[in-house]
Amino acid sequence: MNRIDRLFGILTFLQSRKHVSAEKISEKFGISVRTVYRDVKALNEQGIPIGFESSKGYYIVPGYFLPPVKFNADEANAFLLVEALVEGFADESIRKNYSAALSKIKAVLSEKEKNRVEQLSKQIKMQVPACFKLNFEFMGIIQNAIATKTILSIDYINKGEIASTRKIEPIGLIFYALHWHVIGWCHKRHEYRDFKRNRIQKLHDTAESIFFRIICCLVAIWRRCLLSIKLADLLIS
Repeated sequence: MNRIDRLFGILTFLQSRKHVSAEKISEKFGISVRTVYRDVKALNEQGIPIGFESSKGYYIVPGYFLPPVKFNADEANAFLLVEALVEGFADESIRKNYSAALSKIKAVLSEKEKNRVEQLSKQIKMQVPACFKLNFEFMGIIQNAIATKTILSIDYINKGEIASTRKIEPIGLIFYALHWHVIGWCHKRHEYRDFKRNRIQKLHDTAESIFFRIICCLVAIWRRCLLSIKLADLLIS
């Protein structure tokens, strides 16, 4: 990657996040932290107002508007492939939002690129068994609760087919074993639990802020949940 492309890449990276540390930029673009300092200085000299906050990192100064991002055909093609995955493994809310976002991406393509993308979209299909079709609109609510750190109220049916209403503090979504799972602190069980999405019957965001907890790595909590499930199965058997 030449320097011009790298500078534009750093600018786009900063645009996509609230704060970015020099170490993150260094890791993403495979350059030294010293080079990051020089590149940020070069962007500042070109009139891009980049600020810095100790312990947080660099940011684009509020009020500065960057020109629309341009996508080439290969980048748009990658979005088309993801669209097929979204169609197969996301719910109605995510499909609608992704479709709207993809339309905005297509809008900035040239006529030639638009025609190429439209033709390609007709030739990408994904066959998903009907039992995996997610005909609900929970994912958007769950994502929003994770981002805003609010408590969800769910009607849940556990593995033993016992129904209950619970309040949970969601910390993440994980897709495994061909299903989405919500990982969150369960007020009923007083521990982190793994809630299989297709066992959630009803769901709403209470708008209540979650309690402060020291949260370790999402994957570590998920593995701990899996371990407790396996141990429970062994005790039952």
